[in-house]
This record gives sequence, structure tokens and C-alpha cells, in this order.
Amino acid sequence: MSGTTPDGPVPSSGVSSPEASARPGRARRLGALVRREAPRTGLAVVFGGALGLAFPPYDLWPLSLVAVAALALLTRGRTARQGAWTGLVFGLPFFLILLKWLHVVGWDAVIGLSLAEALFVTLMGAGLAVTARLPLWPLWGACLWVAQEWARDRLPFGGFPWGRLAFANTGSPFTPLAALGGAPLVTFAVALAGTLLAACAAALWGLRGNATAKRAVAVLEAFGLAAAVAAAGLLVPVPTKADDTVDIAVVQGNVQQAGMDFLGRPMKILDNHARATEKLAADIRAGRAKKPDLVIWPENSSDLDPFQYPQAYDRIDEAVKAIGVPVLVGALVDHPSKKGYVFNEGIVWDPKKGPGASYTKQHPVPFGEYVPFREQLSKIITRFQRVPRDFYPGDHTGLLKVGPARLGDVICFEVAYDEIVHDTVDAGARALVIQTNNATYGRTGQPEQQLAMSKLRAVEHGRAVVTAATSGISAVVAPNGTITHRIPEFTRGVVSARIPLRDETTLADRVGATPEWALAIVGLLSCAAAVIVGRRGRTKDEKGQQ
Repeated sequence: MSGTTPDGPVPSSGVSSPEASARPGRARRLGALVRREAPRTGLAVVFGGALGLAFPPYDLWPLSLVAVAALALLTRGRTARQGAWTGLVFGLPFFLILLKWLHVVGWDAVIGLSLAEALFVTLMGAGLAVTARLPLWPLWGACLWVAQEWARDRLPFGGFPWGRLAFANTGSPFTPLAALGGAPLVTFAVALAGTLLAACAAALWGLRGNATAKRAVAVLEAFGLAAAVAAAGLLVPVPTKADDTVDIAVVQGNVQQAGMDFLGRPMKILDNHARATEKLAADIRAGRAKKPDLVIWPENSSDLDPFQYPQAYDRIDEAVKAIGVPVLVGALVDHPSKKGYVFNEGIVWDPKKGPGASYTKQHPVPFGEYVPFREQLSKIITRFQRVPRDFYPGDHTGLLKVGPARLGDVICFEVAYDEIVHDTVDAGARALVIQTNNATYGRTGQPEQQLAMSKLRAVEHGRAVVTAATSGISAVVAPNGTITHRIPEFTRGVVSARIPLRDETTLADRVGATPEWALAIVGLLSCAAAVIVGRRGRTKDEKGQQ
């Protein structure tokens, strides 16, 4: 080292500090790592985005197979840490495209939720990497997709199951499998077909310069199995025979504008739905329309609590009396004893008896309908002040007697949760009603994504599904998953339809969540097996070197 003394400068010894010499070496290694991983990372980003395009409103469902195959190949032969990185850069663009409708709230919400959801794919990426060393690795990879969705469905704050492979395949050859094992079985089949395509591609790559009959057979086997899995759904019967029918009318009253401020002035949305109902009543009296057995209004169709505001009560009552049949009304109702809490309810309103039985939404949306840790977070994130009251969860299923029909009420995002819909059908619902208010996310693709879930639920439970939305998309889905009636977004209208009422249950109803738990556990056990096999292999290598 160099320095000075009273006699003059001391020449440098030419020896640098260990820290200084380590820094260039570390930088070179980091640069080499970035260059080596950049192509793989770029491909993961591209195929993660492709998976986003498999979902509505794009509906390019074959991309779900391509994306699953790509992730399997990109994690194959990698360490758990490398697989985790690949899973992260795959999952983040996927969720950014899927959840971009949240930009209405703020792009920070899109990025934050996408990152949180991508962390589950990060863990799955690590699992795919370690299980790829095992025999039958496409099977374990498919089980890990189910395990990843199982975790996202439940964690944290009750989970957020948007973006399940099953929800991209509501009009594909895989869809009928929902009648056997619900959404988890559809996800498993899509993932298995995708990982088998990855095995086929890997076998094809192995043919380069060393084409043997055995390797050619491996290619054909993998492709044949993938095709068989994809075609299996076409062999599944989807029961649709009606035990009875009911004539319904779905009212879409519309809102003043899309976005966070869709409510407009008080009573406006309620008046929209009341006027549309009264117009239907006038058409019936004039012989231009057939009188329904019941009428369905959407979530939040009454923008004031009818039990607290007499003008809201009277307006609903006028419309119900005009139509002369029971109406399922959506309203926010103040909690009777907990100040600051509200119920999100579907209320059966009879033309003679007035309001009767009701269903309260069981799964309010965290940070949208209630704010966890409100006191602490509201000081940091002032936007939470726009959620002035917390929704209080209900404690029972939505089985309601509406006129002559026994309907299962499910409110908005609850359609994404297997257990809520399953319990409603199990309680005796003969058809399903999805009361929803998507006005905040109008023309963003979110209503199409939610309608796709209704299509899957129809097949899964063998029930007609009626979606009633304030601003759209209101629709009627037959038990085979086809949309028979539909009102476009931001259009006031009424759908009149005769829907089947069914008592027969599907196999998916009878087995419940068992297939999901079984497949998820197999996926996790395969990870444990891969770790054990890997350790034994390293131990043998170390003994051989001694």
C-alpha cells in the first residue's frame, strides 16, 4: 500500500485489498449469469404472457397447453433455485395480463396482486425443477399445478383463485371433465396434456443425431398420451335433462358510468332496475311479453339500504307489485348491531308479503369489500378510505325459495370458489344465480372472465346458471355450459328465458374437494421424493470419490 512519512512518500507495494479484488470477480460472474439466463428468462416472460391470452376476453385456450409445456421445459434440468426464478418471471406477466382490469383501482394494485399471485408460481417452478428428475415427471408436474391453485384458492385472507387453468378452458375439449371432478380435474387434465407435450418435445430434441427406434417410440407415446388426455373430456356425458322448468326474467338496469364512481346519485341504480321491471310489467299487460314466474335483479341493484331508507323500500315494493311475482333483489344492508359493517345480500321480495328470506355473501373480497388491519393500513394507503365500511360475512349457503323455484344464490366473486358453489348445490339448489356488480370493471375484460366461471360451474354441477349484472354481462347458461341468452355491457335490458330445474347431482358434486386434495398431496409428495432421491444420489457420489 502507499502512503506518506515525514521523509516523503512511501511507494505502493502493488498489493490490492481482498475486497477490491473480489468485486471485479463477482461482477464478472454476475454478468456471465445474466447472459446465460437471459434467453431462458425471456422465453419464460413470453410464455407467461401467452398464458394470460388463453383467458377471456382473448379466449385463446390452446395457449394454456403451450404455456404449461413451455414452463415444464424451461424448468427441466434446472436447480430448485433456478426453477423458482423461472416460475417468477413466468407468473408475473401472466397475472399482469390476466388482472389488468384492476387498473381501475390503480396500477399499483395490479402489480401488487400480480406479484403476490406469482409467488405461488415461483414455488411451483421450484417444484417442477426438482420433480423433473423423477420417472413419470409429466404426471408430477400436472399435480403441482393443482397444488399451486389449491394454495392460491385459500391463502392469504381466504385466497384469490383467479387464473386457474380450468377457467381458461370453459369451451374446450377439457370442459366436460368438470362434471367428474370439478375445476381441479380440468386443471389437472390441461396441465397433464401440457407436460406430456413437453415430454414429447424433449424426446424429439433427443432424436437429433441419435435417432433410435426406442426414442422415436418415446416421442409417439408422449404425443399419443397428450392427445388421449385432451380427447378424454369428449367422452364424458354432461347431463342436462330437466326435472322441471321455470320462466325467469333477468333485469339489467345499467349504471351511469363505469369505474370506481359507478353509483352516481342515490336511488339512480335502484330506479333503473325498477323502471326496467315496470316496463316488463307493461309489456306483459299489453301481451307483448310472457309473465315470468320470478324476476332476478343483480347485486347492489338497490344502492340504498331498503330497511333504513323508506324511499328505497317503497320503490322496490312498487316495482315488485307491478310485476306481480317474487323478485330476488340485491342490496347492501346495515348490520343490526355492529356499526360500520354491512351485509351484501340477496333478498326475496314478494309482491304481497314484502321482503322475506335472504342470503348474505359469505366471502367478502379483502381490500375491496373489507380492509384487513384497517386501522394500521389506512394510515399508509389512503385509498382504503374509499372502502368506508367493511362487509360482514354470512354464515349459511344461498339456498332460497324464489316463487316456484329453489335457487342457489352466489354473489359476484364467490363463483370462483369451489366450496361455496358446491355447498349451495349440495344444500338443494336446482339452478344457480350469480348476482354480480361489475360496473367498476366495465369494458376491462373482467366481466368476461367471471362469465367463463359461470360456464364451468354449469357443467360442473349440471345446473342452469343465471348471471344477473347491474351493467353486464347478464346471461343465462345452460347445464351443458352454452350461453343461451346474453345482454351486452352497459345496456339496459331484460332477458326472459325458461331454464331447467334439476335434482340429479354430478359425480363432481358427490366427490367434492377430494380430487383436488388428492392431486395436490401427490404433487407435494413428489417434491419430497425428488429431494430424498437427490440427497441419496449425492451421498453415493461422495462415497464413490472416497
